[in-house]
Amino acid sequence: MPGGVDSTYAWTRLVLALILSTIGGVGMWSVVVALPAVQAEFGVARADASLPYTLTMLGFGVGTLLLGRMSDRFGVLPPLLIGIFCLVLGYAAAASSSTLWQYSVAHGLLIGFGSSATFSPLLADMSHWFARRRGIAVAIIASGNYMAGTLWPSVIQHFIETSGWRHTLFGISIFCAVTMIPLVLTLRRRAPDTHDTVAASTQELAVRARPLNMSPMALQHLLIIAGVGCCVAMSMPQVHLVAYCGDLGYGAARGAQMLSLLLACGIISRLIFGWISDRIGGLRTLLIGSSMQCFALFLFLPFDGLASLFVISALFGLFQGGIVPSYAIIIREYFPPKEAGTRIGIVLTATMAGMALGGWMSGVIFDLTGSYRAAFMNGIAFNLVNMAIAMTLLGRSKAQKKAAATHAKGFT
Repeated sequence: MPGGVDSTYAWTRLVLALILSTIGGVGMWSVVVALPAVQAEFGVARADASLPYTLTMLGFGVGTLLLGRMSDRFGVLPPLLIGIFCLVLGYAAAASSSTLWQYSVAHGLLIGFGSSATFSPLLADMSHWFARRRGIAVAIIASGNYMAGTLWPSVIQHFIETSGWRHTLFGISIFCAVTMIPLVLTLRRRAPDTHDTVAASTQELAVRARPLNMSPMALQHLLIIAGVGCCVAMSMPQVHLVAYCGDLGYGAARGAQMLSLLLACGIISRLIFGWISDRIGGLRTLLIGSSMQCFALFLFLPFDGLASLFVISALFGLFQGGIVPSYAIIIREYFPPKEAGTRIGIVLTATMAGMALGGWMSGVIFDLTGSYRAAFMNGIAFNLVNMAIAMTLLGRSKAQKKAAATHAKGFT
């Protein structure tokens, strides 16, 4: 159908949304790259310097929840406009901050909140525009924040070294205003009604009434816990890789290069896992990605050479990129489409809370032990929790399908 689900317009809209997500995703990565410079200027400990990142992720999580709910009611345009306003104001405020507290508040209340508008609302919006290729479409739009992580760190690090972190943040404020507003205006059209195409059969409606033979609330809570677990683990390399390389004597610039490599591989990972999820479903994709991420975290323990860290960073990106998008696929499989923005927002808020918690915990563990080894072990432990939940839900899925098949056979 012209301009409808799986149409040429849907793919064009996906490309425009991906560009927007890549620009808006700067909010998640600028704070990571600026961490060493900010720590040095304000003269604080590593845990204190990690606080802006923690507040950024909390702001991102709150924005994911509130703006995702808004997109269910009013479409994607209002939350995007709010997000741009917050980003522009937030970077200007952070650049002008005279204390770490002011810098942290600007990131939490404005930058993190604003950046969330280009993730959850866009992800939910794209899930309505695709049916046959929903997995790959969701993976593509979810790659926006990883494309941001690939492109922004090296650019930001360059300008921090040449112009200082304050001028760099102010420049980001101007860039977001000039580029994002025109892009947002191209996404004014509301998503088509997919209720009939997605939930047509009686069996599918029954599954959504009691997904995986549990209440919708119970499944939602398990996905929340899983989201926290996987992202506490994920945050360790993503948040502290630049600082880790500095501590090892390789320099912050090398760390920024590793982070960009990790996230570039994450883009490839999300596309591959999106293709896979269209064939095996969200739960299996979640379990595979979580297991591979756990393996990559183990590799950081015995190897800390420069070449080894580049290889492991690439592997970590390739292994973990499909985890977060799989939650959106799971929600679309087991919950009504009209609840997509809200429920995806809730779970993604949990993942952001996990990133915030993990980033802060790793800084605290480093301050207590003088090493990141225990922080990597902490991430592995949280990763195992995620794997246990994924295996439990997959087992219940198999049992539900077997029961449904037996029930159907009894009527033949």
